[in-house]
Amino acid sequence: MVRVGIVGIGFMGVTHYKAIQKVRGGKVVAVCTRDPRKLKGDWSSVQGNFGDSGGVQDLTGVAQYRYFNELINDPNVDLIDICLPTPKHFEVCKAALSAGKHVLVEKPICLSLREADRLLAVAKKAKRYLMVAHVLRFFPEFRLIKDLLVKGSYGKIQAMHLKRVTSKPDWREPKENGGPAIDLHIHDVDFVQYLFGVPAAVTSSGYRDRKGVVEYIHTHYHFDKRISVSAESGWLSQAGCPFEHGYDVYYENATLKFNSSWGNFPQLLTADGKIRRPIFSRKDGFVAELQEAVDAVRYGKPSRIIGGNSARNSVAVCLKEIESVERSRKIRILI
Repeated sequence: MVRVGIVGIGFMGVTHYKAIQKVRGGKVVAVCTRDPRKLKGDWSSVQGNFGDSGGVQDLTGVAQYRYFNELINDPNVDLIDICLPTPKHFEVCKAALSAGKHVLVEKPICLSLREADRLLAVAKKAKRYLMVAHVLRFFPEFRLIKDLLVKGSYGKIQAMHLKRVTSKPDWREPKENGGPAIDLHIHDVDFVQYLFGVPAAVTSSGYRDRKGVVEYIHTHYHFDKRISVSAESGWLSQAGCPFEHGYDVYYENATLKFNSSWGNFPQLLTADGKIRRPIFSRKDGFVAELQEAVDAVRYGKPSRIIGGNSARNSVAVCLKEIESVERSRKIRILI
């Protein structure tokens, strides 16, 4: 049994806690939050942009800590699940790895390559796994893209466009979290890398606010292949559209379309002119993601899906996109 300690009981911490209840071979044995009400299991104040509130949880048998150093040094914890704001990732990840714990941290790994590379070095020295929760790789609607590509059911992908937009949140400071060009857009950047590898270059345009934060970005990814890949993301939408994501994927012999505003099912347009609802696994993405992390620790095999190196490269691509917006030119990527 892999014993999990969760640091941070906000929206993601609650989401991970609920998901782990359905994970085979994993169990939450400790939580860490400075909120005294949350330590008692009252998570009703926690609400995100989807799903129900945190509700009230029975934490009987679960160790409760106010400070992360206390949880990190708990000998009964094998895997630290870090669900804190991005600026805190480096400090807490470094401490957890140095204490001999395996780590799963929410995306992005860090806001700078310098910090990401330092964490990878610490993980290597400690001989512990550093995994990053890029959950889009596990969302059923997006996993379908990968499955169809691997199976070759409709040929290769010729072109793809991804979209992820929200209304501007009032609960975070853009610069502290990297703004939407990292905090939001990185979901699709990481998925592009998952499908095709790191692009050779990016060409991005976007809108920057008066402080220079890129609030909307549209990127074309250059690959040494005959393929067109692009993505757009930002938080310029009005409140009537709090969240929307989706894609258009053009295989050689089919088109796969999905938009969360239209419903929960992708549509498959085939060469015979028919529109079908494709058959695919509906397994919850967060459960699948946590299962991947628990299995890595349980069986002593590093994850090939949520490894830290890949997450580091996703940040590298995002930073090049921001540079492309600022310089109004194509930017090459050297990893």
